Amino acid sequence: MKKSAIILLLALCLQAKQSFAQKSSFGNWLTYFGTGKINEKWSVWTEAQYRSYNFISDREQLLLRVAGIYNLNPNVSVAQGYGFISGRNYNAAGTVTNTTEHRLYQQLILKQQFGRLNLLHRYRIEERFLKNNFRVRFRYFLTANVALNKPTMQSGAVYFSAYNEIFIHADRPLFDRDRLYGGAGYVFSNKFRAEAGVITQMQESRSRGQFNVIAFHNFNL
Repeated sequence: MKKSAIILLLALCLQAKQSFAQKSSFGNWLTYFGTGKINEKWSVWTEAQYRSYNFISDREQLLLRVAGIYNLNPNVSVAQGYGFISGRNYNAAGTVTNTTEHRLYQQLILKQQFGRLNLLHRYRIEERFLKNNFRVRFRYFLTANVALNKPTMQSGAVYFSAYNEIFIHADRPLFDRDRLYGGAGYVFSNKFRAEAGVITQMQESRSRGQFNVIAFHNFNL
């Protein structure tokens, strides 16, 4: 089963590379999420995302986040974090503008489990420091993971993953974007799991798809 899951993830990646290697509007996100446990109450969150307009090439964003997490109990946590975002935006003429953004954010996470189904709710407030601008944004993220061949998300589990996240500005325009994701993954151990899937990102005047490869890593500090 483990070999089959690895082959499945590699096949998804290879198919995406073959399909989107040429210039297209379909992008790619490579994502790493790391949680460093200090003790039962405190953890450190680390995150790195490389986002491209095409498969690997033509960088769109480099996003780095770090946060301190306080676990109120195993199913409820709060965090204070910082994010650095380096971006490249194109205008209608194809001219590239390099952007830099600094963010502070606060979040609340609630976890629920119903048999094979695991739900995670994340409520986040972001203070965004852009060039010559400051904005506040609210985000609600709901993800569901369903173990397919095991009773829980334990070592050796193949699982289906889906999420939806909506972004709302504190000022106008209120609606920023909505992200819808679906994918499949494999739990290698209680320290590491990986998945691959497709995100559709919908904004007021456009929508765009991204192929996403995600690694989740738990470690002790």
